[in-house]
Amino acid sequence: MRFNSSNLSITRRTPIGATDFLRRDDKMAALLPAIERMASLQKDCAAALPAMFKYCEILAFEDGQLTLSLPNAALAAKLKQQLPKLQDTLARRGWQVHGVKLKVQMSKPAEIKEQMRALSLTEAAVTAFDELGDALENTPQNATLIAALKAMVAKRRPT
Repeated sequence: MRFNSSNLSITRRTPIGATDFLRRDDKMAALLPAIERMASLQKDCAAALPAMFKYCEILAFEDGQLTLSLPNAALAAKLKQQLPKLQDTLARRGWQVHGVKLKVQMSKPAEIKEQMRALSLTEAAVTAFDELGDALENTPQNATLIAALKAMVAKRRPT
């Protein structure tokens, strides 16, 4: 976004503005078809395997050979198992991909760990766990379980 002080309005830069800028220069305009083709291929790959392509980028696509960049070996191993599905989906979308190379290199900062979801319990469930803790026989074998139940109930009930 750019602030224009002459008329006190805000103008937004758009992809159309960027392509218009590139078209004005002959050398840059020659790159536009290749850029658009790669963007389209990236979009089709992301549609085929959305979870994987959140962190992947296309490095090259020449002579039917697709080269992908991945941030780590674990993701590369997972993607390697999905390559037949990716190639099949791309073929149905008109891409002639004869082979796929995977290159592990940090191209984007990757925070791949999935967020842990918070466990929520109803008040009835908390009450049931509280009653279970009270009902268990107080023996050395049950001591750890009773302590865990009491701690969980205490954590989920406001005092």
